[in-house]
Amino acid sequence: MANTKSEPEFSLNEVLDCFDALHFSRPNISRLKKKIKSSKDIVKGKSTDTYKLHAKAISRFESEIPELKVESEEIVSDDLIVPVSLYSSTRGYIESLSKQINASYENNIFDGCAVLMRRLLEILLIQSYENLSIESEIQDSGGHYKMLNHIVANAKVNKKLGLSRNTKEALEEFRIIGNFSAHKIFYNAKRKDISKVATEYRAAIEELLYKSGIKK
Repeated sequence: MANTKSEPEFSLNEVLDCFDALHFSRPNISRLKKKIKSSKDIVKGKSTDTYKLHAKAISRFESEIPELKVESEEIVSDDLIVPVSLYSSTRGYIESLSKQINASYENNIFDGCAVLMRRLLEILLIQSYENLSIESEIQDSGGHYKMLNHIVANAKVNKKLGLSRNTKEALEEFRIIGNFSAHKIFYNAKRKDISKVATEYRAAIEELLYKSGIKK
């Protein structure tokens, strides 16, 4: 378990919040304050009514519990671009990509978000073709998948794939945004570039999750 806060100081209310988060009974605040003040592991913080761990206590804890120094790989995000209801219980790599898309958008990493959106779109298009056993239509003579622009061009006219009109119209825009962020030297994606296509992207991803047979 990694550290969850970078701030060295904490208040009594924050300690009580930890008890709540762990579903423990809240201690009496007066007794808690008294115990904190009497502890050799805790010293006063710079701000009023704040405390912090003594440096020796931190070293001891890190020695006794080395997991505290390990950075977590958990991706924490809201579902602003790809709702959790879409990717939950699909496949591990889809869940991971979806969380990364959301997290990068929330943290203003818009080029990264656009590239990840493009990647998820490409994966689901390919898996939709595979699910329908028509993958040869987007492969070259060596059996390798063609570039995304060729896949999108085929998807827009492929009757067996049978994409909705809205998804067909949006595919090229999604591809271009991702391409610009990945390859265009002087281009940087902005929030508005992502937000203006977010609703259509969400709908397209949902459609492709069903077309690919990943969602039933």
